[in-house]
Amino acid sequence: MAKPPVCKIMDYGKFKYEEKKKASEAKKKQVVVHLKEVKLRPKTEEHDYEFKVRNVRRFLEEGNKAKVTIMFRGREITHKELGSAILDDVVKDLKEVAVVEQMPRMEGRQMFMILAPSPKVAQRARELARQQADAAAKKAEAKPGEGAKAGEGGKVEAGSSGSKGSEAASVVAAQAGMVPAVGNAAPGGTK
Repeated sequence: MAKPPVCKIMDYGKFKYEEKKKASEAKKKQVVVHLKEVKLRPKTEEHDYEFKVRNVRRFLEEGNKAKVTIMFRGREITHKELGSAILDDVVKDLKEVAVVEQMPRMEGRQMFMILAPSPKVAQRARELARQQADAAAKKAEAKPGEGAKAGEGGKVEAGSSGSKGSEAASVVAAQAGMVPAVGNAAPGGTK
């Protein structure tokens, strides 16, 4: 410790505000990885299989993880080797963009595996996300006064249409049997 002790007198509210701003800036720049799921069946035909694999490839190129699930129905469960063969084909088709994060395993009537983007693909996705975040920040800085103009057109003046709308609503409610309409009080008054 220094002698005499050195301290800085500061505005705590301003300090907390600046910390919050730094945290929000860091949050804008971080990339969130989602787990996307594609479901297949042992009897999935070739075109449907290719379509689903194309979606998995797109998910991985966006930097997300993919869960490929094989659903067994009825007596299909006796042929688990068909499901594992499909998952092996998925791995072969996506070997240039994916790495197997979790090997195929059974859970009830479903067999699934989790694929993650390969390091090159993940790096490319992070760079793309960073570029998009920078572009959005530049666009927000370029147009600082746009937000005030948007709310000016929606002014409602007192007495213009507010009273007619409430009268109509009470008449509709009275017809539905919920409340008596204004001026149509129930005979005998209140209890």
